Amino acid sequence: MSGVFDPDIRRHLLREEGEVIVDEVRHHWVVYVRPIAEVTLALGLLLAVPFIDMDLAWFPFALALVIVSHAAWRALSEHMDRFVITNMRVFRIRGVLSRTLATMPISRILDITVEKPLLGRLLSYGHFVFESAAQEQGLKDIRYVGDPDLRDLTIQRVVQRSGLRRSLS
Repeated sequence: MSGVFDPDIRRHLLREEGEVIVDEVRHHWVVYVRPIAEVTLALGLLLAVPFIDMDLAWFPFALALVIVSHAAWRALSEHMDRFVITNMRVFRIRGVLSRTLATMPISRILDITVEKPLLGRLLSYGHFVFESAAQEQGLKDIRYVGDPDLRDLTIQRVVQRSGLRRSLS
């Protein structure tokens, strides 16, 4: 069952063809640090209201509302952005009001670069850069992937099992 705040990835599966989800990747928790900081700032503004002239008391409330709304939108956008690895393809679905679906068949993946910045190495996240057989692609950069080495191995296993690469033995 999917809710309003769920991207409902299962409806995009090719079930009749035997497609199954191998891994559903949500963003690493670090993407929520900025929205949390924004909410903290908004709370700070509200705490300052008793020390402000009452004629201007509406301003911190209005500003706090704008900041909290922005933080909520950002957090919801990150929550709705999913990267999915199936036995046949990889795809990304994102968007809150309108949705974008980008798909790449396993057979089109030529190379995956895993970028791990220093903070990413410390907190166990990284970014994927896909190179495919297509010139233009809708699925190139996947950012803030938790445990990127494990996810990379998962994709490599799916490619290997699909028979697209010969075994070394």
